[in-house]
Formats: sequence, structure tokens, C-alpha cells
Amino acid sequence: MGLWQIDTDTLARSRFVLSPFAETFASLRLLHAGTGAHPGEEAWLRAHLPGYRARLAADPVAGPLVRAALGTSWIADFLCPTSCVGESFERTVSRVRSARAGDARADLRVSLRGPLPAALERDDLPERAAALLTYVWEETVRPHWQRRRRVLEADVAARTARVGQGGWAAVLDSLRPGTRWLGESRFQVNLNAYPPREIAAGAELLFMPVTPRTGWVSWEGRERYAVVYPCLGVLAEDHAHRPVPAGLVALVGTARAGLLALLGTPMSTTQLVAVTGQGLGSVGRHLRVLRDAGLVERRRAGRSVLYVRTAAGEVLLEASGTGTEAAGPRVTRVGADPVRR
Repeated sequence: MGLWQIDTDTLARSRFVLSPFAETFASLRLLHAGTGAHPGEEAWLRAHLPGYRARLAADPVAGPLVRAALGTSWIADFLCPTSCVGESFERTVSRVRSARAGDARADLRVSLRGPLPAALERDDLPERAAALLTYVWEETVRPHWQRRRRVLEADVAARTARVGQGGWAAVLDSLRPGTRWLGESRFQVNLNAYPPREIAAGAELLFMPVTPRTGWVSWEGRERYAVVYPCLGVLAEDHAHRPVPAGLVALVGTARAGLLALLGTPMSTTQLVAVTGQGLGSVGRHLRVLRDAGLVERRRAGRSVLYVRTAAGEVLLEASGTGTEAAGPRVTRVGADPVRR
């Protein structure tokens, strides 16, 4: 298994950060997979897959390049540099573009575990990779980046609250399948049979959420390490179509029914604003009504105040039946789940 040895000081200094490049790369992986795990993913692919395939058809090198770079259990290093704190997409992708041609080909041989196809024996692979990533950013991520950013910020708020509740072990165990805190400074980052890595004291350790349902780990030398993970499922939802009991909608209204349905998982008002698209004032008013009715309750987690359904709220939700209201939220998760390293 992939094992990182991390001292307590390095873990205590670690940070959650947002990376538009990581979000773009995760979206590229979904486009490459071409199939979704549920209707939300399929809807996203219906909107963007035709354009992506047309882009590949216009550049006969791009398709073989992506297939080779994503490999099976190892992503070609030059294609997926580790983002820095606060780094823009343009700055990160410029590092892809500036990779040396020989290094790019060598990275592809590693990810392929064998020789390159003839189509990739060329010197412009970094430029072509950067152009494709820029296409994915401009066409499929950037137009919706502000909403995605709010969802990711909500995930960070939830993870940070969980650190305050259960410590880092609880957070690391829940990042993605295969991650687990083993104790004695040992962090299992994936299930691949790679040699353990000792993270030097003073190294930067970053945790980066993405909305697609995918993840990987990466590092730059011995100075910076990153774990990219899928944000909390409830925070990666497409809230236009998730079923909400029609009886509950008739009783308390669409907005309040949607909030009550979401609050099986404790969430803050900031998170609810991010995932529903409602204004802060509206969310606050609806929560106050639900709380006064005894359907939700407040819990403090560190500096955050979280809301969750009460037993009465659970009973009401169950008693409302299985009919659905088309305006309720639907789960949207994105992508498969291999790893870079």
C-alpha cells in the first residue's frame, strides 16, 4: 500500500486549499472515462462530452496522449504538477507547458509501463497537453467555477470542523477510499504497493477537494505533498432533481423540505447556502422555522454551528412517503477513482 510517514508537526501545519487546476484535471478524468455513475454525471457528460471528443478528433495526438498519461495506477508527472497555495489555473498549466520534451516522454513510459506508441514520439507533447487542459478549464470548469468554489469551500469548512471534533485521524480516514491513519505517524494514502515515503520535517502538506468523484496524490521533490480527494457527497450534489417526498413539500414548502432532506448530515448555514444556491437570509429563516418546529437542532463543532435533523424530523421525512417533487436536489458525483501515485 502507499504509505507516508508524517511527523505530528507537519500534520499540524497541513492545510486545506482549493486548486482550479486540480478541479480541471479531475474533470478531464471524467471526460476520459466517458461514463457516469448516476444520472447527474451522465447529464454533465451529455453537455460536455461531444465537445471534448470533437476536440480530440481535431488533434490526433491528444487522444493517445491522455490515454498514455492517465495510465492505470500512475499519472504521468508532467501532466499533473502539484498546485501551490493560491496558484491560479494559468500558473499551474504553465508548468505543464514548460516541461522538457524528453521528461514528458519518460513520464509517459512510466505511466504506460512500456514503450510509447509512435504517435507520441515527438517534442510538442507538453504544449499539446497544456492546450487540452486549457480547453477543459475554459469550456467545462471556468463557467461554473464560482459555484464549484462555494461547494469546495463548504467541504473545507466541514472537514475543519471535523478536525476539531475528532482530530486529524477522523478526517484522514474519511478522505477517500484507501486513505487511513494507521497511527505512529503512518498515513495510508492509497492501496497501491509502492514503497513508503518519509515526508521531511518542514515539508508542505496540502489537502485539495475536487467536486468530481476522483482523487490522487502527488508531490514536488521533498518540499510539497498533496492529497486530492472528492468533496463530501452531499456537497457535490446537483440540487435541481434530487427526490424530496412530495408530501413533505406540501406540508412545509419546497425550500424547507429540501433543507430537511439534506440535514441527515450535519451542515452549517454556509454549507447549505453553497449547496442549495439559496441566499443566507433565506436559509437562516427556513432553519429557524424548522428548529422552532423541533425538526432540526443546532450543534456546535469548534467555531462552527451545524444543523441536523432531529428524531422528529426523521419521522416526518419517513412518514411523508416516496412520491417526489421534481424541484428537489439530486446527487451528482463525478468520475472514477484511480490515483496519481
